[in-house]
Amino acid sequence: MILPASNRARWLMLYAVSGAVLAVAAQESLAADDPRDWLERMNRALETRNYDGTFFHLSDGRVETMRVVHRMRAGSVIERLMSLDGSGREFVRNNDQLTCYLPDQHTVLVEPRRDRGPFLGSLPQFGAGVNEFYRFESLPAARVLGRPARVIAVDPKDQFRFGYRLWLDEKTAMPLKTQLCDPRGQVIEQILFARLDMPENIPDSELTPTVRTDGMRWIRQGPSQDNAPAALSAFRPSQLPPGFRLTVAGAQTLGGASVPTAHLVYSDGVATVSVFVEEGSDAPAAADEKSTPRPEAPMQGLVRVGSGFAFSTVIQGHQVTAVGEVPAQTVEFIAHSVKSYGGNDLPRH
Repeated sequence: MILPASNRARWLMLYAVSGAVLAVAAQESLAADDPRDWLERMNRALETRNYDGTFFHLSDGRVETMRVVHRMRAGSVIERLMSLDGSGREFVRNNDQLTCYLPDQHTVLVEPRRDRGPFLGSLPQFGAGVNEFYRFESLPAARVLGRPARVIAVDPKDQFRFGYRLWLDEKTAMPLKTQLCDPRGQVIEQILFARLDMPENIPDSELTPTVRTDGMRWIRQGPSQDNAPAALSAFRPSQLPPGFRLTVAGAQTLGGASVPTAHLVYSDGVATVSVFVEEGSDAPAAADEKSTPRPEAPMQGLVRVGSGFAFSTVIQGHQVTAVGEVPAQTVEFIAHSVKSYGGNDLPRH
């Protein structure tokens, strides 16, 4: 049974998306019409061009209208992503600092963003060895927003990852339309631009958030620690789906918590799964702590979070959650395989 996403799951997905750092190897130059070359051109365009666009985000039967503004000036990047309806959320990245304005949660989250990728960088960036797990194909050309577009298909070779369809502007390689597809090819998320401009200059006013923050709770997240507490850093998955490898192992303080949580990131070069290991929270409150709000109850089982999934279970008294934009069975597989190891026995994968 798939349950609705809890607030806890949404927070974990937010940290997973904003904190993942992928070790992506550089690719060799490819032929001009090779689909991999077009994907590399897309990534460069997203990082280096100025653009201002409005798009529709379709996921889980809902449609949200979004605007993205991205400016590159003298090596400095500022970008702003905002919901034009629905949640009213805004996200502003100034180089390596990300500020999340979340009016639906009465919260502003400020944290480092070490990957420094563009907001639309959740589109695939392909590392070494991914040919073993994905097929790349050029599909017949099409037109989007009145522009000729290259159409690229990226299909998974197994059930542990999602695929993509991408419509790239023939002139600039900017993505005009993208689809995230399950292993059967069914569309589960779609981004469709209604307007996309690439001006030479973007004024500061277009990058300034408009959310009123009066009365909101501010959470300032420090840099990720290199190591989690000893009791938590001993946890690792004993098995992983084919192709997934450990890219980050550290600690993250979630929300307003005072105790760091172990944070592991696994990637196959395209898909990413974050694993969080937290201290158990089932101890009863002391009599003089009745006035203190109790933490949210531990998550259990599978929840859908946007276009991805989170799966949570309790292992040796610790809550283990795997979350990512991958099929449900991938997060379940990884979470169920987590266990505690002796210091010298940690698996290297």
